[in-house]
Amino acid sequence: MKNHFVRYMVLTVLLIVGTNIEILYAQTSSNVSKWPRGVTYEIFVQSFADSDGDGIGDIIGMTSKLDYLEDLGVEGIWLMPMNPSPSYHKYDVSDYYDIHPDYGTLDDFKTFVNEAHKRNIKVVMDMVLNHSGSRHPWFQDALANENSPYRDYYVWAHKDDPQTQVSGKIISGDSNNRTRWNKVEGSDYLYYSYFSRNMPDLNYDNPKLREEVFKIGKFWLSEIKVDGFRLDAARHIFPDDRPTDNHNWWVQFQDEMKKANKDVYLIGEVWASSDIVAPYLKGLPALFNFDMGSAITTAVNEEREGDLTTNHKKIIDYYTTVNPEYIDATFLTNHDQVRIMSAVNNSMDKAKMAAALLLTLPGSPYVYYGEEIGMQGKKPDPNIREPFLWQAKESDNYRATWIDPKYSTDQTVIPVEEQLEDENSIYNHYKTFIKLRNGSKALTYGDIEPISLNNPALSVFKRSTEDESVLVVHNLSSQEVNLKFPDSLKEFRHELFKSKDSNLRNNGLYLPAYSTIVLGN
Repeated sequence: MKNHFVRYMVLTVLLIVGTNIEILYAQTSSNVSKWPRGVTYEIFVQSFADSDGDGIGDIIGMTSKLDYLEDLGVEGIWLMPMNPSPSYHKYDVSDYYDIHPDYGTLDDFKTFVNEAHKRNIKVVMDMVLNHSGSRHPWFQDALANENSPYRDYYVWAHKDDPQTQVSGKIISGDSNNRTRWNKVEGSDYLYYSYFSRNMPDLNYDNPKLREEVFKIGKFWLSEIKVDGFRLDAARHIFPDDRPTDNHNWWVQFQDEMKKANKDVYLIGEVWASSDIVAPYLKGLPALFNFDMGSAITTAVNEEREGDLTTNHKKIIDYYTTVNPEYIDATFLTNHDQVRIMSAVNNSMDKAKMAAALLLTLPGSPYVYYGEEIGMQGKKPDPNIREPFLWQAKESDNYRATWIDPKYSTDQTVIPVEEQLEDENSIYNHYKTFIKLRNGSKALTYGDIEPISLNNPALSVFKRSTEDESVLVVHNLSSQEVNLKFPDSLKEFRHELFKSKDSNLRNNGLYLPAYSTIVLGN
């Protein structure tokens, strides 16, 4: 048989995960996915796991939960900033070579990276390079002394310069700040910041600054052995009217990082439309797909496919012309956005369908911590970064308490300990779909071909590699669907995976509300 899904079947095995989901195959080999094509898990350290009871999540606590992540099927971890910083979010770095003391030590982090690697889990650090924090020694010295050797590490203009009188334009979803030029008491000069006055922009026209940044990156790759970086605000290294300089910078940065680790993984945050994103692929082979996350949310909320898969294919085809090896980092929401559970009005059915789409469509999926247990959250930002719920509150020794949660509480979210035992929990839903994806070449690496079955509630597509092809059918609606299976798809006659009671019998396809079936040939 051509199809590897079937070729490696153990015919006597029926693996049932829960009462409503069945994976009707088992492979004799291990996962076919290989990171970075596997699933990556985003963690806000402060909220994930508190080992010492001080209310703040830390690296030792996070290390103790690596088995949990391995069991979930995660192959990579993206860590939000961990450097010393005066803020809770740590995006205003005051030391690029250390760990915030609330989180632990460099030795703690080395241990974490080593333990993750033992479990074949890669580690990606958030690297904040558009700006430093205003308390960084470079900026403090530059602020106090116009002749400081660090003065030209930042961007300055005289108070009479016309550009300082112009409000900044909002060009993407990553900042609402319009007051970009910041006054300094007792000085005739202002400094520039894209995000806030506490985050002064670094001056990449300065070759000494560029060398400092290369040194920082190589330190974490060589000394700590991280596997790569998530590059914050990658679109804003140079001013908005110098996009080509931005593109070229990331090519240079990648070349330098490869000197420390030839397999370094770089993923950029470029919050923009595909035509603006595409040129960054030359230096940043992995980029977040913001369009897909919003498209999935729209599809599950409206209970209709719309242009979800056709537009996704267009983006894939376009990006491939720029970099054939690019990595499409897909996600539902992240630390800057309303959590997916809240975005679907706390509908468990819709949240599960969003996960099912994410984990069966092309791309390298990212899961935001707590998504897999149905955590909720809306703006402002601290409330989309609330503590993870490990156990019932009275016995949860690892729950962070740095913030009093507004959305993800014991009344709204079932802790993971209880969900582990519930076959129909959203946790087991995520785990099952991750297992499905990790075990399939087609779902991990395959191309996509959108299919129409003349029902707007169905999202239908083929995923294919040279030696494996599967047909995925999702019913996004609250209504069951019965239809005649078309002759044009008759090669797909074997049920490989199904949720609820979906089935293919006598050329009739049946899908209950909010269900999925995957068929092979």
